[in-house]
Amino acid sequence: MAEPIRVVVTGAAGQIAYSLLYIIAKGEVFGHDQPLILHLLDIPPMMSVLEGVVMELADCAFPLLREVVATAEPEVAFKDVSSAFLVGAMPRKQGMERRDLLAANVKIFKVQGEALDKYAKKDVKVLVVGNPANTNALICAKYAPSIPKENFTAMTRLDQNRAQAQIAAKIGIPVANVSNVIIWGNHSSTQFPDASHATAEVGELRSLYKKL
Repeated sequence: MAEPIRVVVTGAAGQIAYSLLYIIAKGEVFGHDQPLILHLLDIPPMMSVLEGVVMELADCAFPLLREVVATAEPEVAFKDVSSAFLVGAMPRKQGMERRDLLAANVKIFKVQGEALDKYAKKDVKVLVVGNPANTNALICAKYAPSIPKENFTAMTRLDQNRAQAQIAAKIGIPVANVSNVIIWGNHSSTQFPDASHATAEVGELRSLYKKL
């Protein structure tokens, strides 16, 4: 069997990470023959919750899960990781201005980018989930200059799925038949769904785009 890889998940005590961790630990992400060591990062006030997550992972006795490292320290969380799922981010609260949200997330993703740059493997693959995902990915990549920019991905799949679903509903076909929908801009009011290159079983959708 292969050597274990180290995988970090941030915001690991949150609901999204709670679902994600079990998918990773079961081998659904990296393969059923790839052992792994999970690094779980969250803020100090969430450590008691995170301890509960660690116990639940132990209860499952996943054959591929060799070790779980729960920590509030970025230097521990990002040490020698091959993959990083950056789920944790500051949520937008009622009455919060977008600039305040961005300022809070700059601090979070600056620290994580620096930790990736200093402690992670240089071929680490990084998936940014926390919104605004594109901006957060840009910040993280900026502070991890030794890691190739193509190794950073921002997960805006929800927006793409919504665009595909609307196109499919408009022309009355299954959503699986729609492809090549592009989402430009950030996860915000600046976003622009682009169907000008979209295709389906019925053919090119360029002529339909103006009607959407």
